[in-house]
Amino acid sequence: MQHFLTTADWSRSRLQSILDDARDLKAEPYQARLRNKTIALIFFNPSLRTRSSFDIGAHQLGAHAVVLEPGKGSWPMEFELGSVMDQNAEEHVREAARVLSRYCDLIAVRAFPKFQDWSVDRQDKIIHAFAEHATVPVINMETITHPCQELALMLTLQERLGMVDGMKFVLTWTYHPKPLNTAVANSALMIAAKFGMDVTLLCPNEDYRLDERYMGLAQEYTSSQGRSLTVTHNIEEAYSGAHVVYAKSWGALPYFGRWDEEKPVRDAHKHFIVDAEKMALTDNAFFSHCLPCRRNVKVTDEVIDGPNSLVIEEAENRLHVQKALMSELITP
Repeated sequence: MQHFLTTADWSRSRLQSILDDARDLKAEPYQARLRNKTIALIFFNPSLRTRSSFDIGAHQLGAHAVVLEPGKGSWPMEFELGSVMDQNAEEHVREAARVLSRYCDLIAVRAFPKFQDWSVDRQDKIIHAFAEHATVPVINMETITHPCQELALMLTLQERLGMVDGMKFVLTWTYHPKPLNTAVANSALMIAAKFGMDVTLLCPNEDYRLDERYMGLAQEYTSSQGRSLTVTHNIEEAYSGAHVVYAKSWGALPYFGRWDEEKPVRDAHKHFIVDAEKMALTDNAFFSHCLPCRRNVKVTDEVIDGPNSLVIEEAENRLHVQKALMSELITP
């Protein structure tokens, strides 16, 4: 039994086999691979694409999906071992994960960080607790990484570019009125590096570097393939010659729990918006974003609606890669 918590646990060749299968499923969507199988989708946070694509994907493969929202339609949950449960939580993950394992063939979990203390959030306790106590495979539907989004992004790039080795991938920070999770940024960095791209991280200053766990993995992946990982705060340098521009907003890690102090820094960098002027510096680059996306805050209408925008294709490909992933985990 294997979980899908992070792509760091999977080889490039194994991930490529998922992408290859996703292409087949895209061409022939309805296949009864998972007939009579059941999948639990547990959402601690909101979702549009993730929830719908997993639910629909399970249906297209002949499986049944049950959606649970702890604290809403199901009991609030506790994750700390040895805790005295005299507060809001009615259910402990030790029981919840094991019971769901008796009902279901796969468990998928979405649980965002709390945004108070990064040293705590980076432990990713919720998804790891489910993986520890479940007796069926567990999929990460976004915690501090978003590995399903990684697969969708790479499938989309391969469809448009073929083999992406040696192409310049720019992950650019963009302004958002709120500090956001670093999950998609961590994931975009890792998957581009793992598949042999020359990766550039563009951000306002060193405070917006991503966690060194993911920077280190990206450096390892690029170095082992003779590629490069560059961090820059210079917009022109980053965009110059790029083949892919991937936009994401995230809060600066040193300011976790002190977001009022970070806000003036974030507000001073609204000019990081992806616009036609910046895209003109690239090598006719494709643009993408994981969605949802604030138009004319993160990216202009002209770019997101332009012929080189891949946002809808990437969103669609969530469905296909997740079907391939569920097939791989349930019927390896």
